[in-house]
Amino acid sequence: MKMLWLGFARWWRTHVTLRVFGLLLLAQAVSAVMAIMSLTSSLIADLGVNAPLFQSMFNYLSLGLVYGSILICRRQKPLIPWYWYLLLGFVDVQGNYLVNEAYQYSSITSVTLLDCWTIPWAMILTWFIIGTRYSIGQYVGAVLCVIGLGLVLLSDAGIAGGGGTKPILGDILVIGGTFFYAMSNVGEEFCVKKKDRVEVVAMIGVYGFLVTVVEGSITELKTVESIKWSTDLVLSLVGYTASSFLFYTLAPFVLKLSGAALFNLSLLTSDMWAVVFKIYLYHQEVDWLYFLSFAIVVIGLVIYSTTEKEPVAASTIENGNVEAEYQVLNDESAESRNESLGR
Repeated sequence: MKMLWLGFARWWRTHVTLRVFGLLLLAQAVSAVMAIMSLTSSLIADLGVNAPLFQSMFNYLSLGLVYGSILICRRQKPLIPWYWYLLLGFVDVQGNYLVNEAYQYSSITSVTLLDCWTIPWAMILTWFIIGTRYSIGQYVGAVLCVIGLGLVLLSDAGIAGGGGTKPILGDILVIGGTFFYAMSNVGEEFCVKKKDRVEVVAMIGVYGFLVTVVEGSITELKTVESIKWSTDLVLSLVGYTASSFLFYTLAPFVLKLSGAALFNLSLLTSDMWAVVFKIYLYHQEVDWLYFLSFAIVVIGLVIYSTTEKEPVAASTIENGNVEAEYQVLNDESAESRNESLGR
């Protein structure tokens, strides 16, 4: 055992750089924030409010106001056409809508378990859209993360036992939501790596708010009018909005430094952070599997991060010409495109 520990310590010093360690810490901060989002969203559902679009509207409004004000102060023209941002805002809203709606029919344990479907969706989409290639070590790390999540959910099932009024419907909603989440993450990764982070978050807020207002006025108007307001509900909405705002603020950093796959792998620990919050807020006991699962997920994240392939250059040379590897999203002229590629 001592030799095994020494070998692991030597491998850690060799492969885990300060950048990787900082990236993992940042990713876990985002995961902890997502755990707060899940807890507050579950609390809102427990209070009898079934208006996921209305629930998300305040987050998009705050993002648009804060980051939009920064863009106005910069007097900066959008780097990407509006219709791409509209599409990005649309898929992001649908992901939030479907997953938040799932809490009405399924347990938080089931929602968290099926939320890991975002990982294969993200890896598939980044493979085909962005051209990301994964190493064997990254696949091993991803599998370890999912195994670790399975252990903590097994622990949760032993304590809470699942539940939900319509679990099958809830499961379908979550799986659909994860596909939209993956599209949103991949689109946001592309934008923050190629364009401006502040602009991306601002436009997600602006167009996300517009989409929620239009959809909500059609599907949730009567529900919102019938809401019985209370102090607990207001505090839950404030908590959800604040945590969502922080989530959308920090997430682009992880997406830019690594990618959508590591981002979603890191979010697997959000269920573990939720357990931590339950311990301190509700004084609940946790099973020993929780500690084992947390260790396995951390090891999986480290393996994924340290075996990441070197990023491919943003342009390739073919027949003596420089060609962009990614599709150009804005209507630049050929001359300005060549200047951006350093010709």
